[in-house]
Amino acid sequence: MRNFMEYIRVDHVTSDEVRWFRKKYGMTQQELADFVGCSKPTVERWEKNGNITGAPALMFELLIMHPELMDEREIPEQKFPLRMWYMHDQHVCTLIDVDLAAQRVRIRNYTDDLQMRAFGKIEKPTFKDYEEFLESRCFPRERDKMKLILRDLDLPFYDPLMIVRKTGGRMAEDRFWIKFEK
Repeated sequence: MRNFMEYIRVDHVTSDEVRWFRKKYGMTQQELADFVGCSKPTVERWEKNGNITGAPALMFELLIMHPELMDEREIPEQKFPLRMWYMHDQHVCTLIDVDLAAQRVRIRNYTDDLQMRAFGKIEKPTFKDYEEFLESRCFPRERDKMKLILRDLDLPFYDPLMIVRKTGGRMAEDRFWIKFEK
């Protein structure tokens, strides 16, 4: 009787497959290195030295066999002036683009878990949904001694966007936060 699971293991991926993958997605060697978390010389070595084994081979095999994984990770072009990333620890949950002047919001979820998404099951949030979301990432508007907190944050008045920019939308009871793109 076995106590472990067996899996099909990728023996190797060729340098031609790595080069094909990189070119298919229009990446430079540096961009591929950034994508997989290694150095450019490592990618250069992969593309020169025949067979790649181990974890990189498995990663390339999965991405080559399942190109939808790359599509799911794609970051859409920023069309609105404000871009935020709703994060859980270091994992991207939702990308939020906002046009404050036109009061429009676009999102892209990077998780299927509704509890991890910025707007839950809402796929096309309204500007009001966005405002409620921002306020949910701040201390309550009615909080006791709010003026002292605002002073500590060096803010002149209660504005959820300004508060979230200062605090990262971090709340004491969870591990979610908001990163603003510059």
